[in-house]
Amino acid sequence: MDKSFSARLLACVAFLSTGLAWAQPPTLAPSPTARVTLQDAIALALAKNPTYAVALLEVRRVEAVVRETKAAWLPTLYGYGGITHLDGNRVEAGAVVLAQNELTANLTLTVPLVMTRQWLTTQESRLAADATRATGADVRRTVAYALGQAYLAVYAQKFVIEVDERARDTAKSHADYARQRYAGGVGNRIDEVRALQEVATDEALVQQAYAQLASVEEALGILVGNDGPLDTAEDATLAVPQSLQEGLEGAARRTDVVALDLRARAVGKTVEDDWSDYAPYLVGVAEPFYQNPATPTVPLSGYQLELLLTVPLYDGGLRYGQHKERDALHDEARVAYEAGLRQARSDVRAAFEAMRRADDSLRSSREAAKLAIQALDLANLAYRGGAVTNIEVIDAERQARDAATQAEVAADAARQARLTMLTATGHFP
Repeated sequence: MDKSFSARLLACVAFLSTGLAWAQPPTLAPSPTARVTLQDAIALALAKNPTYAVALLEVRRVEAVVRETKAAWLPTLYGYGGITHLDGNRVEAGAVVLAQNELTANLTLTVPLVMTRQWLTTQESRLAADATRATGADVRRTVAYALGQAYLAVYAQKFVIEVDERARDTAKSHADYARQRYAGGVGNRIDEVRALQEVATDEALVQQAYAQLASVEEALGILVGNDGPLDTAEDATLAVPQSLQEGLEGAARRTDVVALDLRARAVGKTVEDDWSDYAPYLVGVAEPFYQNPATPTVPLSGYQLELLLTVPLYDGGLRYGQHKERDALHDEARVAYEAGLRQARSDVRAAFEAMRRADDSLRSSREAAKLAIQALDLANLAYRGGAVTNIEVIDAERQARDAATQAEVAADAARQARLTMLTATGHFP
């Protein structure tokens, strides 16, 4: 090889190594971030989450509807009063029939005695309110699940940072050793440059990991309703999921399935109560009154009592249309419940399989990470003994870093799969 070319090559390598050293960004410690436990994060999210807040308000609304339906069969009391002024007295046969000024007042008390349709309407509205409460409970489950995913993402990202920082520190140690060999006349400049390049690459990964951590912490803060990022304050320890058989048996008790079942029952109740549309109504009315001045037909004060019986005979076909509508709504509700139950069981099976596979993947990934560390140690020994170049060492460093990163990704996948299994079986939060 031409000596001048070799000199130029070495000069380029020296310039490159200097540039890489300059290009290394300083390692900045992340700014302090508020820390929160998983349970506290869930509590805060439920307190501030607008979706859950709307669900709670909907529960209040349906409870008010139940109260409204009761008014149809509870007693009512109304008071009336009036003053009538005429242009003069009305006289007949020398007697005042109507005075020029007349004061009237009365109370009307209505007591429903037999109100079959209204009684059943209240029962139906109570069932509908129960279904709405169950829907609110399912909103709580889905909000907590999204929060749990964000919490685990922050938790896992900190492990990724540890892996990247450990890989960077290992690369720095190798670069220092390569520099010492070159300074002692044993190594060469290319080995040093390769080692410095690996340090710069690992440093870039560290900075990217910190940027990703900031992003997931911001996402966690948004879900919790905090005005700023949030960090995890404890290990992400989750409960032990049920077995597949237990999960499938309990699928019908999951909050969304319970809500669908209650809604179907509420609609079914309206179908069962169709007969009440033909039932008569019986109402008692009491009306004390006062009139001043009295007239020959109306004393100064008194009362009257009435019993009013209403028998619905023909309404133009309204009730027949209502019956068909209720039948259709009932069928729709049953279809929705059956579909929801199938979906819940499918979620359990899929979550169980994903959890099982994720656990197997985690075991394999951790074993691969251990072997990669052993390979790195052997490569370093071989390099120090002069048996190999530092290309083998750098390759081993990259493989160890990638294997450790994959192990942390697999650990996060296993935790996420366990969270999904707990949510699918209705045991989270």
